[in-house]
Amino acid sequence: MEPNFNNNPKMLQKKWLSTALNVRSQGSGSETIVFAHGYGTDQSIWDKITPSFAENYRVVLFDWPFSGAVKDPSLYDPLKYTSLEAFADELITLMDQMDLKAVIFVGHSMSGMIGCLASIKRPELFKRLILLGASPRYINTDDYEGGFTSSDIEQLLKNIEFNYENWVSAFSLLVVDPNDEPSVNKFRECLKKMRAEVPASLAKTVFYSDYRDILEKVETPCTIIQTSSDIVVPHKAAVYMESKIKGKVTLEVVDTKGHFPQLTASLQLVDVIKGVLG
Repeated sequence: MEPNFNNNPKMLQKKWLSTALNVRSQGSGSETIVFAHGYGTDQSIWDKITPSFAENYRVVLFDWPFSGAVKDPSLYDPLKYTSLEAFADELITLMDQMDLKAVIFVGHSMSGMIGCLASIKRPELFKRLILLGASPRYINTDDYEGGFTSSDIEQLLKNIEFNYENWVSAFSLLVVDPNDEPSVNKFRECLKKMRAEVPASLAKTVFYSDYRDILEKVETPCTIIQTSSDIVVPHKAAVYMESKIKGKVTLEVVDTKGHFPQLTASLQLVDVIKGVLG
């Protein structure tokens, strides 16, 4: 019997959330892989990757509320999303609605930490975390290399707020291999689709975050995947995560420049993920 959503406000809310976040499912394997995109992008960032997994897995994709692909602007509330915990709660809601358990979660960039937070709250939902270009903290301290100084981030936020189009052009060339023009353009177009109220507030949430203290609580088996040269996440930050995560953890390196191997080195990334999954 189909559930009666109309008579159950909680079920109606969950059904609405799934639709609003453009949840899409491919393949029909016995195991499920959930792909979660990062800042400024949408689920199409995985288009080169997912066909290789839909043959043997159920693949689930969605768009975060900040994505330009989400049609309802009211979904992104800057006051709600001042920390990544709100995104972790949203991920858990989606997974509960879809009756997903023991999934393989592939989280890119900010979604890596979101997956870690969700796995601490609800470990039974996750079989493995694959953290792609993830970082627990972006700002350097005396004993930690996050990749940016406080003044770097202050300048970045000023550029986002007051000169967004120029920032998009410059930032996309820094974080995507500039020799791969289609991939640079892909990221650039995703950034341009974000609504005006999103980029600066979300950048504050991401770049001022510090989740180093949660790593020792992550017991789900993890694979950290890093590119050989990433201006957003230095190799030392990935090594730091590897040393602090409590569960079984491995670190893999994809030989490509930039923060988006799913765009610039998709075949190599598929090989690494398949190797991890056996």
